[in-house]
Amino acid sequence: MATSLRSPSLTQCSSSPSSTDDEGVRGTCEDASLCKRFAVSIGYWHDPYIQHFVRLSAERKAPEINRGYFARVHGVNQLIKAFLQKTKCHCQILNLGAGMDTTFWKLKDEDLLPSKYFEVDFPMIVTRKLHSIKSKPLLFKPIVELHSKDTLQIDGHMLDSKRFAIIGADLRDLHELEEKLKKCNMNTQLPTLLITECVLVYMTPEQSANLLKWAASSFDTAMFINYEQVNMDDRFGQIMIENLRRRQCDLAGVETCKSLESQKERLLSSGWETASAVNMMELYSRIPQAEVSRIESLEFLDEMELLEQLMQHYCLCWATKGGSRLGLKEITY
Repeated sequence: MATSLRSPSLTQCSSSPSSTDDEGVRGTCEDASLCKRFAVSIGYWHDPYIQHFVRLSAERKAPEINRGYFARVHGVNQLIKAFLQKTKCHCQILNLGAGMDTTFWKLKDEDLLPSKYFEVDFPMIVTRKLHSIKSKPLLFKPIVELHSKDTLQIDGHMLDSKRFAIIGADLRDLHELEEKLKKCNMNTQLPTLLITECVLVYMTPEQSANLLKWAASSFDTAMFINYEQVNMDDRFGQIMIENLRRRQCDLAGVETCKSLESQKERLLSSGWETASAVNMMELYSRIPQAEVSRIESLEFLDEMELLEQLMQHYCLCWATKGGSRLGLKEITY
């Protein structure tokens, strides 16, 4: 969630395209990685891979931030695993604006890898991630083990192997995006899960609508997961916007984040057949009590109201198209 302890701020999320200041948006990748790294270090969830992408910060993150990230990771993972279960892993996943995400390695550990897992982000961020992968055997070895050929393709802005691809591309340029994905053997006939976390909000409404329409039209059977801001018209939301603007990071697509209804409508109007959305406080209340008790015992939170305010301004949305035989419409959180 936010990185400021007492003034509401935006979730510093995986990098994504911006129509105003790409550099400011790219900086949010680092913030998100640092927040996740810290939460993992004190036991919110298990991730042995993130430490190889980002160093542990000396700055202690606030409890409400750690709980917010826990809810985000938990919610997205639940939907990913539901999709994998429905498709029996005979599918592909496209993580758009993936940043330093480690889902590929965690799914491999759980024997839940899809037929192929794709990541896309700015070339600059992809270059950094590939450097970490190439220099860390714990990251590189699992990719090589799954690759049937003698050599896999890897250069400064791209990695392509049998089960995993990382692509440097701008999500605003759909022709380039599709071309690069197809070069890495994206299969439009496979059930496909697309994921964006704090990505669409940095694009103009027209740009994000084009991406959503491209996703809906490119695959006969698909699901889209979007984690993003919501309820941004109130005073708390406006302060969040101002905080990011001071960091030269503008929210070009904030008008689509007015409510859960507006979030669902943008998906339905882009060609998706079903759309659901839940704010993160509601999602948090649905997490099994034993797990909530575990994470709440990790550190003391003295202002529950701030956590509630913050999490009411983020949501998890998901949409489906086709897949009636698979039961994709039944997926819920």
